Amino acid sequence: MTFLIQQTVTYALPLMIVALAGVFSERSGTINLALEGIMIIGAYIGVLFVRGMEGTVWIRLALAEQSYLSFQLLEIAAMLVAACAGAVFSLLLTLAAIRFKSDQTITGTALNLIAPAFTVFGILLLTNQTTLTLQNIDTSAMFILKKSTWGLDRSADMGWLGNLLFNKTYLATYISLILYAVLAILLYKTKFGLRLRACGENPEAADSLGVNVNKMRLAGITISGAVAGMGGFIYALTTAGCTANGDVAGFGFLAMAVMIFGNWNPGTIVWASLIFGFFKCIAACYFTLDLNGDSVYALANLGISANIYRMLPFVVTLIVLAFTSKKSRAPKAAGKPFEYMSDV
Repeated sequence: MTFLIQQTVTYALPLMIVALAGVFSERSGTINLALEGIMIIGAYIGVLFVRGMEGTVWIRLALAEQSYLSFQLLEIAAMLVAACAGAVFSLLLTLAAIRFKSDQTITGTALNLIAPAFTVFGILLLTNQTTLTLQNIDTSAMFILKKSTWGLDRSADMGWLGNLLFNKTYLATYISLILYAVLAILLYKTKFGLRLRACGENPEAADSLGVNVNKMRLAGITISGAVAGMGGFIYALTTAGCTANGDVAGFGFLAMAVMIFGNWNPGTIVWASLIFGFFKCIAACYFTLDLNGDSVYALANLGISANIYRMLPFVVTLIVLAFTSKKSRAPKAAGKPFEYMSDV
């Protein structure tokens, strides 16, 4: 059960923060259909950064001395680099949606096509392979629980709870939770968040009160890109062994489903992420999950095809959205380019 909870949270966290990234963009009035592509770019640049750091003196010393704190600092640095990459890539959406007022759905689709092509081409140039992997660093060095780092075996001292919270848990997990809380407060408890949401509901009214609508939408898309890029690297680190291959297993599209099911509300998105994360966990780990204690491989021995388990998250997505999408209320001005009176 501890393993199931840990893995559910591991799969839910990228969905949660990427869904919130989509909320920032759509609450500002811009549909960000490119979440999948931005995650791919973030995963690629983050893994590329970690791989590039493998040969530095700093990391060599850390490997020799087993300085796990150094690897956790590297983890934080890679998350920031991935966020910057996502923000820069999202500028293409900004250019198309704000400057040229193009169709945002088509633009997002185009970016989703560009991202994996760019990533695979870059990996082929660098390694002559289709997957970018680490050579010297074991990603377990980035777990938050290491005696040489903390001087305390917290999983042993706190029993079951310590094992759940600290054993084989990445620092990125806790950073994601803190980031989510900060962004939710920024969106709903600050003047900036109020202006951002006004631009997605009634941009004309916001403009009449002196709010620069296009600048607020630029801010919303940039934050969205940065958070989605970071989410891409967190996915690559926690579920893909810190590898990049131009694919994030549909997490960007699932995050959009979480956003819609969560009705563009940060609080509801948390529960939606856990639900979708649970089914994604079953799809990825069914062969090691034992839900009733009778067999170590209980789910694997049910005789159900592996493809059924892999389809499960997406089938659940279709079913959930079919029954809940009618009650969803998207921002009224989402997807509609804003025209200043001087431009008309």
